[in-house]
Amino acid sequence: MIRFVVAWLMACFSVIAHAQPVPSSSENIDWIVTFGKEAETTWGDDDFIQVFFFLIPKSHKLPIYIRIYDPNTGGKYDQLNPVQPAFNTTTKYTVYGGKGTYSPEDARTPWARGNFRGGNQLFTANFKAENNYDDKWYSFGPINPAEGEYIKEFDGYVFKIISEAYEGNDGNLYRYFLSQSKTENIPVEGSNAFTYKYTFRLKNGRSETAHLYPLIDDNTVSIKQNNFDFDNEGIIKLYSVSKNGVPVKLSDDGNWATSEHPVTKEEKGKSINIQIIKNQSRINDMTFYILNQYDKAVPFFAIPIGGVPKFKFSIGVNYDYINKKRTIGN
Repeated sequence: MIRFVVAWLMACFSVIAHAQPVPSSSENIDWIVTFGKEAETTWGDDDFIQVFFFLIPKSHKLPIYIRIYDPNTGGKYDQLNPVQPAFNTTTKYTVYGGKGTYSPEDARTPWARGNFRGGNQLFTANFKAENNYDDKWYSFGPINPAEGEYIKEFDGYVFKIISEAYEGNDGNLYRYFLSQSKTENIPVEGSNAFTYKYTFRLKNGRSETAHLYPLIDDNTVSIKQNNFDFDNEGIIKLYSVSKNGVPVKLSDDGNWATSEHPVTKEEKGKSINIQIIKNQSRINDMTFYILNQYDKAVPFFAIPIGGVPKFKFSIGVNYDYINKKRTIGN
C-alpha cells in the first residue's frame, strides 16, 4: 500500500492540469454511455448503471462542483433506439459523500448490488428527453471537499456519482468534469477519477485507439480481464513496463470474453495500459472490468497512476536461442 500512495502522490503533481475530465484526453474515449434498463444488452451496456469516484486531495479546501456535460437523453449526441420514433429514457444522477461512500466492499466491485449506494446522498437530479441541457453543462454543488469520505490511503476525500437510466431503452452519452467553478471547467489540482467497471463509446474511426489504465497493487499476481460486446471490432492489447502488446480475448455481439494474465513484479504499484484498437468506422459501445486473483476488482483511473507505462525491454527479458523466441519473466 505504501508504494500505491507514493505513486498516487507522484501522479497528483505530474498530471495536475489534465486530471478532471472524464473521460480524460489520455483515455481517448468518446463518451461514458448508460442505456435505459429496457434496452437490449447487445447495445453494449450490461446493467444500465455506472459508478464513478472522484478523489480530492486533503490540501484542497475550496468548494468543488461535479459537472455533467449533456446529461439529458435525446438531442445532439444520444443514441435513439430505432424501435420508436422518439427518445423515452430518463437518467438519474446521484452524488454521495461521507462515511460509506467508498469503504464498503460492495462499492468497490463491478456489480451494482448490495450496499454499493452507501454514503450520504448529497445531490440528485433526473433528466429526460428534453433540451434544457442538450449540449450543455449541469453542475452539482457547491460541495465542501470535507463532505467526502476521508480515505487514509489516498490522503484525501472521495465522492461517488451514480448514473442510472431507470426507464426507457435509449443510450445516454455524457461526460464529467470536476471543477472549482459552477459555470466553468476549472481543474481541482491533484484530483483524479476512477471506476471499477467502465461502459463507454469508442471513437468512431478506423484505427482509433482507446486507453484504459488499471492500477496494479502490490498484492496482485494475476489479472482477469472481462470485456463485453466489443463485436470483435479490432484488437485489444496489454502494455506495461514488462508487456509489449499482449493480446487479450475479444468479445463478440452481446457476450463477455475473459482471459487471464500474470503480473510481473515490475508491474506492481504501477498502471497497465489496455489499448482497444478499432478496425472499423462505426458506432460501438462496450463494457470492461478487471479482477485480480482473489476476484477483487481493479480500478481504472482517468489519469494513470505513475504516468502512462512504457515498456522497458531490459526488464526480465530472456532469449531462448534454441526455440528462437523471447520470454518476459518475473
